[in-house]
Amino acid sequence: MPHQFQKHYSREEATALLPQLRQWLEQLAELRRTLAKYDLRITNLMQDGSDAGGDAVNNWIRAVSATQAVLGEFQRREIFIKDIDRGLVDFPAMIGGREVFLCWEKDEETIEHWHDLETGYAGRERIP
Repeated sequence: MPHQFQKHYSREEATALLPQLRQWLEQLAELRRTLAKYDLRITNLMQDGSDAGGDAVNNWIRAVSATQAVLGEFQRREIFIKDIDRGLVDFPAMIGGREVFLCWEKDEETIEHWHDLETGYAGRERIP
C-alpha cells in the first residue's frame, strides 16, 4: 500500500524539532494578535470612510507575509498544525509498519502520543 506522506519522523527526529516548533508557535500566536489589531484598525478606518491605506495596511500585509513564512516552515517539513492556540501538532510516522501521526501539544515536555491518520486527537494513544 502506498504511503500518504513522503517524510516519516522517528520520535527522536520529531523531539529534536520541538524547541524550533515552540518558537514558531509563539511567533504564530504573536502574529495572530498583530493581525487582529490591524484588522480592527482597518475595519474602523473603512467604516469612518477614511482611506484604509498607509501604515495599518502595510503592517497588516507584513504580518500576513510573516505568518505565511512560518506556516511554510511547517508545510515544507510535512508537519501539521491541528490547533494553533493549543499548539497541537502532528508528525507523519511509521509504527508497526502502519502510517500514523506522532501527536504533540506545546505544553507537553516531549512526544509521548500517536494516533491513526483517521482518528485524530480523540484516538491518541501512548507510544509503546
